[in-house]
Amino acid sequence: MKVIGAGFGRTGTLSLKAALEKLGYGPCYHMTEIPGKPEHAAFWEALPDRLDQGEAVDFEEVFAGYGATVDFPACVFWRELMEAYPEAKVLLSVRDADRWYDSASETIFAAPGRRLSLMRRLVPGARRVPAMAHKVIEQRAFGGGIWDREHAISVYEHHNEEVERGVPADRLLVYEVKEGWEPLCRFLGAKIPAEPFPRVNDREYFAGLMRREALRGAFSAAPKPLLAAFAVLAVGALALRTLARKAPFD
Repeated sequence: MKVIGAGFGRTGTLSLKAALEKLGYGPCYHMTEIPGKPEHAAFWEALPDRLDQGEAVDFEEVFAGYGATVDFPACVFWRELMEAYPEAKVLLSVRDADRWYDSASETIFAAPGRRLSLMRRLVPGARRVPAMAHKVIEQRAFGGGIWDREHAISVYEHHNEEVERGVPADRLLVYEVKEGWEPLCRFLGAKIPAEPFPRVNDREYFAGLMRREALRGAFSAAPKPLLAAFAVLAVGALALRTLARKAPFD
């Protein structure tokens, strides 16, 4: 692990993930890695209790093979990650607090309650990511107050202040993705790529991505008979749609 992203989600972390991977710090761990990895969701869900009990934690359980991390849930544990990876640099991605809350409340805060309610009931493994998000993000990071705008913004600002106070200046970059390649590459000692800085962190992209990842995670955890049933239903629905087009009702 060479780069620890301490910035909260919805601070351009998908763009930052793509940028870090382009610069050779990949793969970069992000919340979107977790839906297809139920064992990762279990690790993060258990982590607060393990830390509170003084248990030693090996972050390589989830970070083996990764060169960087950004976004939730890892950013909640930036202090522990600094200790685990003392040579890693810390990247604090930030944005205007009000715009951050507007974006977060429409995406990451709302996602666990909206996504795949039927699949969560049918497939136990699909419940793990929402449960982890509730425990780590809603409870640990925000003290249960994600829907209180003033409280959530206060938590966001306090988190950023704590990172700035807690990380040595030569190890920290406070960064907005709109700044592009130059400050990021200077901080990492990397050559500036010829291509434009990636811009993939819009809300519509996020919503589609999370739906796809949640479906992939749910289906990978589903028992084979259930998947077979879904396949039969899908084929049947397609056949009925084809017949309806060929012989429409008057």
